[in-house]
Formats: sequence, C-alpha cells, structure tokens
Amino acid sequence: MMTMMTLMMIPTSLIMFMNHPLSAGLILLSQTIMIGMSTSMLMYSSWYSYILILIMIGGMLVLFMYMTSVASNEKFKFSMSISATMSSILMLNIMMFILDKWSYSSWLMNPESFSVTQTFSTSLNKYLNFPTISISMTLIMYLLVTLIAIIKIIDIKHGPLRHLN
Repeated sequence: MMTMMTLMMIPTSLIMFMNHPLSAGLILLSQTIMIGMSTSMLMYSSWYSYILILIMIGGMLVLFMYMTSVASNEKFKFSMSISATMSSILMLNIMMFILDKWSYSSWLMNPESFSVTQTFSTSLNKYLNFPTISISMTLIMYLLVTLIAIIKIIDIKHGPLRHLN
C-alpha cells in the first residue's frame, strides 16, 4: 500500500512541470486510475472506484475534445530529463514492490480475502431491496432520457465546436 501511495505522489510532483493541458490531463487520468485501484483494494465493493474512473474519463474526454478543437496544431514538447526521472522512480518502486514479499504474501494468505464474494453479494442486496430500487430505477430512466435528449440536440451537420472559415 505504501508503494501505491508513493506512485500516487509522483504525478502530483510532475504536474508542475507540464506546459501543455493534454499532458496535465494525462497525468490527472493516471492518478485517478491509481486512486481507483487503491480504493478497490481497500473496499469490499469496487463499484465506487469504477464510478470514479468512469466519471473522470468522461470529463477528460470533454476536455480533450475542447482542447483539440481550440489548439489543434500546437506542438507537444517532451522533456527527456523529466521522462528519465519518472522512469527511474517508477522502476525503483516496482523493484520495491517485488522485493517486499511480506505484504504480497500476507494479502494472498489472508482468509478474509476469500470471503469477499460473499460480502459483495450481501452489500449488493442492499441496493436491490425495495426502498432503494425505486431510486435506482428513477436514476436509470433519468439517464436514458438525458442521453436521448443530448443525441437529439447534437446536429451532425455542424461539425466540431469551432467555426471553420
């Protein structure tokens, strides 16, 4: 777990050196994936991490579409010193994780880790019981109506977000 926390701190320190919004978005996306993985390891149900990652990917896709339509021909500069530093720190963390046999073996040999499926099915039953199923169905119908409305609003003939002369 300490290795995962160290891996999550590396992109935070590297985001200060980024000068392009797409590279900052890529770092933000990688950090979100690592936070989702650590959340999935800590909780019995991994639905929260899935929702976090899907919301973040949706937001990053909107930002990517906006940035490519506004600044489509801007050069993407890649610094070799930052990439060398990042790859060396990543390799050191991978070696620390491989050499740390105690945390890996204790996670595999934990008898409570085998009962995760039973706990997951009981926690999923809470969402499918009577009081909460009506809220879930309302949310599903709302998202479906919103999806259909957005598809009807978007006109394919107008093209990208910016106006082309």
